[in-house]
Amino acid sequence: MHTDINHYITRSTQQDWQPLVEKGIHYKGIFVKSLRYDEDSQRSKTILLKFEPGATYPYHNHPAGEEIFVLSGEAVLEHATLSAGDYLYTPPGFKHSVSSPIGCMLLFVIPEEVEILG
Repeated sequence: MHTDINHYITRSTQQDWQPLVEKGIHYKGIFVKSLRYDEDSQRSKTILLKFEPGATYPYHNHPAGEEIFVLSGEAVLEHATLSAGDYLYTPPGFKHSVSSPIGCMLLFVIPEEVEILG
């Protein structure tokens, strides 16, 4: 374990937004910044996501659940609209899609990789 706290700080304002690409699929209008990369699993477990107006992420499953905090804008999950300041915990096995008619920025904690369905 590193004993210097600076090792654990992510300066998100010093990172560029990257297009969201998973398993070779580019999700147009969705961008990501990694906040916490897990070396053991070789994936980011805490991320920022930015949805441009009208962007959608397909129906998917969260094998280990997820946590979402809306930083700005609005996101629609299963006909529920989340606005800035809203928090959502979905339990393991919860399935849904995500869209953002006006755009949004979200903080995601995702313990395990999602499974795209259908």
